[in-house]
Amino acid sequence: MNLRFPFLLSVLLTTCALEAEMPEALPLWEKGAPGSEGRMAEAERTEGKNVVNVHSPSITPFIPAKDGTGVAVIIAPGGGHSKLCLGHEGYALAEWFQARGIAAFVLKYRLAREKGSTYTIQDHAMADMRRAIRTVRTRAKDWGINPERIGVLGFSAGGELAAFAAMKNDPGNAEATEVIEQASSRPDFQALIYPGTSGLFSAEKGMPPLFIACGYGDRPDIAEGMATLYLKYKAAGVKAELHIYSNAGHGFGYKPDSTTAAGRWPERFTEWLQDSGLLK
Repeated sequence: MNLRFPFLLSVLLTTCALEAEMPEALPLWEKGAPGSEGRMAEAERTEGKNVVNVHSPSITPFIPAKDGTGVAVIIAPGGGHSKLCLGHEGYALAEWFQARGIAAFVLKYRLAREKGSTYTIQDHAMADMRRAIRTVRTRAKDWGINPERIGVLGFSAGGELAAFAAMKNDPGNAEATEVIEQASSRPDFQALIYPGTSGLFSAEKGMPPLFIACGYGDRPDIAEGMATLYLKYKAAGVKAELHIYSNAGHGFGYKPDSTTAAGRWPERFTEWLQDSGLLK
């Protein structure tokens, strides 16, 4: 008798079940993203749990089956703008939110620093982030979402996109022929998880409230930069909350089996949503 067969069969069935449960990604532009129309048919490539070669930006929706809170979070994974770390900075967190009644959308954005890339952060990756916000807001009723409770959350490079989305947005173009482009690209809240490029971040009165989580052992421009950013928000009169975990560095993300304080930051985040009146 092959004692390994039942075990292998169990692993196979579990893997198939997980794949079957993975929601389908929704392209942000049906006819191709501006500047990528000629490459929209190119397939993405998977490298471990990472994805590269993104030319058709998309969101993967994780919608609560019942008892939804009306809150939605667009998650931008990190990866240095050269790849997307969809494991501990994407799908796992989306499932955690979904189980707690919070709709989550994992964003696949174009990569400005992938080898041979012709994209830029501000012209392409940010266009993808803003389009994601508009898309979720346009379809809020379909997904049981409050259109005034849509936020952005980003890790590392994705944290840059979340911060820039809060800094520069628009109310939508009322004269646009496409309904999505009529919607606002302003997030209602933002969460920056060890984001890069902190020296480029600014704070002004009226910006969305901010949640920050990073590690004491991270690069100075992040660990110290987040403390500086918090003070900028304080000076601007915008509510902000800062968590610097003493025993964490860069890239701790979210892992379901983590037992560290940094690993439990999503719990602090949902508490912040509640304290801020965003999550009832």
